[in-house]
Amino acid sequence: MSAKIESSGVRVKKGKDAIAVNVLGYVLIGLFALVCVLPFYLIIVASFTDESALIRDGYPLLPSIIDFSVQSYVLCLKNPVSILMAYGTTFGVTIIGTAIAVFISTMTGYVLSRQDFPWRNKFSFFFFFTTLFNGGLVPSYILCIRYLNFKNNYLALLLPLMFSVWNMIIAKSFMSGIPSAISESAKMDGASDFTIFIRLILPLSKPLVATLGLFSALAYWNDWYNCMLYITEENMFTLQYYLQRMLGSAEAMRIVAEKSGIALPSIPLEGMKMAMTVIATGPIVLLYPFVQRYFVKGLTIGAVKG
Repeated sequence: MSAKIESSGVRVKKGKDAIAVNVLGYVLIGLFALVCVLPFYLIIVASFTDESALIRDGYPLLPSIIDFSVQSYVLCLKNPVSILMAYGTTFGVTIIGTAIAVFISTMTGYVLSRQDFPWRNKFSFFFFFTTLFNGGLVPSYILCIRYLNFKNNYLALLLPLMFSVWNMIIAKSFMSGIPSAISESAKMDGASDFTIFIRLILPLSKPLVATLGLFSALAYWNDWYNCMLYITEENMFTLQYYLQRMLGSAEAMRIVAEKSGIALPSIPLEGMKMAMTVIATGPIVLLYPFVQRYFVKGLTIGAVKG
């Protein structure tokens, strides 16, 4: 590798070997990215493909004009009011739950990362212990229904996912790398612990906040289990559970029709699965590029410090 010195500084001219390594690296990364994108591409193409073509030929790599069909989306969006209500519930729960979950996780991680907190190891063990053992489904269901009145209550969609020990461990590891001199100097100026956390620690933790925000948003957006357990009113269904319930009903109708010999119009179950995937994952996929650069940095720092 040769170096070329100019008046503005030193500019390094890359040799042929370095260029070849870079080209090979970009090609491999491009192929890996293509492999990651290909499944979602196949889902989109399959969602616009006729059901008979999917059963006959499988998932097509290239869309076909002859087999093009929007029947799957017509059936999925047949009741637009219910879809919009489910979207509204999911968006509201995701936004509110993510904001509170990130605040609680970062605040807990900050407290446990403070060297002057004498009980930090005991509390850390208490949190970690809950990842190994829990009460189980039945005690949890009885507690939420009988004592917390979660039946048909939006709190049933918010509280169970509001705190994650894994997110707290990432926050604790990240904030351990923030110099303690920042907090000490602020305390000498008369700042309270909460003021230090809000005005100093959080602004320095943007990668961490983006990482935990993405984790929490994914958990809330994809959650259907809590809705199945605690929600029975249709106007409170989340998007994931509403689509899953619609698909289950369509499949049950087809099975009953086949066993009883009743002729029903063809229900594109495979196409509906693909269309539901596009409807349910579209918004959260569009969110990822905006937080990707913070996500990688925050996750890497948390892993190294841990």
